Amino acid sequence: MRFGVVVFPGTWSDCDFHYVVSEVLRQPVKYIWHRDRNLDDFDCVILPGGFSYGDYLRAGAVAGRSPVVEALGDFVARGGHVLASCNGFQILCEAGLLPGALMRNECLQYRCQQTHLVVENVDTPFTRGLRVGQVLTMPISHGEGKYYADAGALAKLRKNGQIVFRYATAEGQVTRAANPNGSLESIAGVVNEEGTVLGLMPHPERAAEPAMGSTDGLLIFQSLLGSLVEDGGFLKR
Repeated sequence: MRFGVVVFPGTWSDCDFHYVVSEVLRQPVKYIWHRDRNLDDFDCVILPGGFSYGDYLRAGAVAGRSPVVEALGDFVARGGHVLASCNGFQILCEAGLLPGALMRNECLQYRCQQTHLVVENVDTPFTRGLRVGQVLTMPISHGEGKYYADAGALAKLRKNGQIVFRYATAEGQVTRAANPNGSLESIAGVVNEEGTVLGLMPHPERAAEPAMGSTDGLLIFQSLLGSLVEDGGFLKR
């Protein structure tokens, strides 16, 4: 399976994702520059965290109009998969590839801490190796991670099962205290209607080895590998 990690000016988790894919998963991976438009060499494109273009205008606003993100629409339409964390999630929402928006944290503080996520949907390539109600531990690191969607979009997310992760306690209870940024309904990750594009604020690449304190992030990568390799999805392209 061929992975590509997009690099924007200001990206900071690109090397972490590259390391996990190449050294932990032992899969081929290349960096993709933000001006590139040709994504034919990849089965999954990763948008990492960071501060793309400095995020001076609004988190992900400029990157959401960059050449590589413009090419993502065709990539997804051809059956490609996209995994986006933190700034990557913000970028996909800005580009309209995922519904909703990421706003400034309700506490108005930058939050860098471990969080617990409860799994809500296992009918996606990224979560099919998990179980509903399973609790994952991953860190967050952001100042603009409060997820928001209007009433119509939220109803559609619920109806289509597009809400994949919610912030929760270690026991899997969704509570206000366990919500680190004030996200609407404690939403931490969503997918597109087809389930091929996942955006989440936590960092799975920083929970991929025991030394990191958790290997739960690796479960997302392994689910994706299992989905595409076993189903032959990446061989069809």
